[in-house]
Amino acid sequence: MRPTDVQRLTVTEAADRYVEIVRAKTATGALSPGTAEVYVRDVLTFAELAGGERVLDDLTGEDVDEVLLKFAHKPDGRRGRAGGRADAAGGEAGAAAPRQSSWSQARFRRSVSAFFRHAAVAGWVQLNPMRAATLQPRQRGGLRAERRALTTEQAEGLLGAARQMVVVPAEEGKRSDQRTELRDGLVVLLLAAVGPRVSELTRSNVEDFFVNAGTRYWRIFGKGGRTRDVPLPRPVAEMLDAYLEQGRPLLDRGREPKALLLSWRGRRLARQDVQAVIDRVLARVDPERRRSVTPHGLRHTTATHLLAAATDMDAVRRVLGHSDLSTLGRYRDELPGELEAAMRVHPLLGAVAREAERNGERDGEREAGG
Repeated sequence: MRPTDVQRLTVTEAADRYVEIVRAKTATGALSPGTAEVYVRDVLTFAELAGGERVLDDLTGEDVDEVLLKFAHKPDGRRGRAGGRADAAGGEAGAAAPRQSSWSQARFRRSVSAFFRHAAVAGWVQLNPMRAATLQPRQRGGLRAERRALTTEQAEGLLGAARQMVVVPAEEGKRSDQRTELRDGLVVLLLAAVGPRVSELTRSNVEDFFVNAGTRYWRIFGKGGRTRDVPLPRPVAEMLDAYLEQGRPLLDRGREPKALLLSWRGRRLARQDVQAVIDRVLARVDPERRRSVTPHGLRHTTATHLLAAATDMDAVRRVLGHSDLSTLGRYRDELPGELEAAMRVHPLLGAVAREAERNGERDGEREAGG
């Protein structure tokens, strides 16, 4: 028999109550705004996929499996073809968007699990149906995430296109106060060279960038109230200066005096707009070097290439804003040819290689003299 304290809430009613609780936790500082936004978005998506009028306590493990499968096959609106997504930042709608990556599926499952844990405590469900869910990410239609880190050629193509935004001619028919080329180039350079989280990027203010001993730094406000000062490579600093001097004044409507990145309406650029920015820059890349990538994929690319270049792991950790070195493992992709390159410069065999090279030169001299 059903306990008397279980509330017969519909999925929509439960989701709405949960959203209010999450937002209240954000107001008190118990949850960061970025984490709260993810929970809210995922739970509302769950309610939509599960059927808002159904009673939450009637959902079974099989129902949850069905929702997880639907989500896995749901087009990822953030990841369209280059230049093919519309939002407040500009652009046109694309016809086809990739499905959810395994990372997005795992995040969605964690959000739904948190929702049902609260539902069990609050008396909205008698039993937590997540305990009876059986589908694992690799079973959900066989969906696998494509390589997230761009290769050297792909990354160089994207960064080259971003730097060219400084000299892009005015688009025909576009007003000067709607020009976003400098902003778009800066967004891509910051994401690919520094690897911030997209929330850290969109929350940044002009005053967060400063000069110390001739080097431009970005003070990034990260998770858990932690801050880190990251030096900017010269090309990124140059693009920043160009945007602050020429690009931002065109977009400034006096509404967001502190925000670094502004939409053409003068509002702080939203995190959901960043993908459209990347896609517009991608559209300028040679098709042979072009590959779609998300903001997190650019963070992944930063870590992968820094580690592949034998950059000190602790320095990479500090650039990315992680508290533990062990978390870097998930950002490490294998790059084509990196094993061969590593073995060619093996630190233990350097002396042996030099001696062999000298012996080869002496043999060549003897043969020439003979």
